[in-house]
Amino acid sequence: MDESAHDSAPRVLVVDDEQMIREILADFLSLEGFRVRTAPNGREALRELELNEYDLVLSDLKMPEMGGLELLEHLRARWPRVVTVIMTAFGTVETAIDAMKRGAYDYVLKPFRIEEVVHLLQRGLEKRRLEAENMRLKEALSLYKVGEAIAASLSLEEVLTTVGDAAVHDVDADLTMVAFRSQEGAFFERMRRVGRSFVEHATALQTLELDLESLGDHFRSESVLNVSGPRVVQFFSAPSERFVAYALMATPLRVRNEVVGYVVVVGLQRARRFDEGQRKLLHAIGSRAAAAIENARLYEDLQATFNQTIQGLARAIDKMDRYTAGHSDRVAYYAALLAKNLGLAADDIEIVRQAALMHDIGKIGCVLNLNRPGQLSPQEYAIFKQHPGFGREILEPIKFLHKLVPGVYCHHERWDGKGYPVGLAAKDIPLIARIISVADTYDAMTSDRSYRKALPHEVATKEISRCAGSQFDPDCAHPFLSVIEAERDERVARGEDVPE
Repeated sequence: MDESAHDSAPRVLVVDDEQMIREILADFLSLEGFRVRTAPNGREALRELELNEYDLVLSDLKMPEMGGLELLEHLRARWPRVVTVIMTAFGTVETAIDAMKRGAYDYVLKPFRIEEVVHLLQRGLEKRRLEAENMRLKEALSLYKVGEAIAASLSLEEVLTTVGDAAVHDVDADLTMVAFRSQEGAFFERMRRVGRSFVEHATALQTLELDLESLGDHFRSESVLNVSGPRVVQFFSAPSERFVAYALMATPLRVRNEVVGYVVVVGLQRARRFDEGQRKLLHAIGSRAAAAIENARLYEDLQATFNQTIQGLARAIDKMDRYTAGHSDRVAYYAALLAKNLGLAADDIEIVRQAALMHDIGKIGCVLNLNRPGQLSPQEYAIFKQHPGFGREILEPIKFLHKLVPGVYCHHERWDGKGYPVGLAAKDIPLIARIISVADTYDAMTSDRSYRKALPHEVATKEISRCAGSQFDPDCAHPFLSVIEAERDERVARGEDVPE
């Protein structure tokens, strides 16, 4: 047999306390093309397994120091892909069957025929090959699903959830953590997920703290980390008193060759190890997640800038009229409460809130002194009524504000069609505008104006109730009254003052 063929030959570890049986099996199996080593008992077999990789273990059942059943337990925990065949005498068949229930592939009775043993090992190898192929297909499918889910989202929370789910279910982690690097260069934990076997211990596992900087230093020069046994403890700054980490695997999140974070999976079951397939899968997940996480973080920064821009514009509007200071914030708050009560999705509630903040942006285009006392003249009121149109003209050139335009442009339309600027009626008015209309009117009535003092809450709610079906969409007006009463009750319960 040439050297390359020898290296690729299946490796078998024969474990038996009888030297003659070990030698006979070693000679015959070598002739059949196997690479064979032997061990006199389970304890020596474990030492050999630590040093070399094996495809098959052929073990006697009854041996001194460590028998076949105890060896099988170690194999199942630490080398689950090694095919194990048990050898036993006729009188212990029941024990051999019990071994199969614990993970052994099959058993052979002593005295055995060597052809029978060879055939059994070949069948075991074929089983292992099929399992490996099935695992590769499963990993490819998992990776495809993870990649699709990651690519489809700009939400950092959704990306992290996908990574956590993949680590727990596909990599089979007992604990998963994602760490990010801050702008200052320090690493901090951003997400933690507990595997199925330890869900009830999630709170206790919060005490298990990684040495974030140690792992960060590792990835400045190395790739995937995969350690087990005593070496694992060096990567924890605060080991848990209740739970021991037996295995740890981590992969960096790299963006433009720079480490922006890492994904860590931990095994908490005794003698646990992560294998090569799990290492490759975690590395692939990390590679796909890195760009998506960076994009999501950039998108979050953009969203924050967007919100700051809207807040700044809202402040500019309120500064124009000292009597309406805080009006935009309050209308946004009331409108968001109503939108949530109506069952709108979270993204739509946020659009309602932002549009409510911007609803009076068009006042910037009205050349009026809004700070002087008294009511507007007919000519001034005609100019004032143009502010929804001015608002649309201000927002439309700004692409990322387009979703706010219907709420800004139509918030003075009426359910009966007698509003402005277009005279839309009923459900021709966008829902976002119908919501803002009620919130805007309530705050206008319950706030001081240049021409009158704030109206009592009870008067304002009676007016909204009276105008439901004429000025307001009744399906918005009536829920709003319930929402505002509940909100006031909550404030009273918290000991806050509420306006009469």
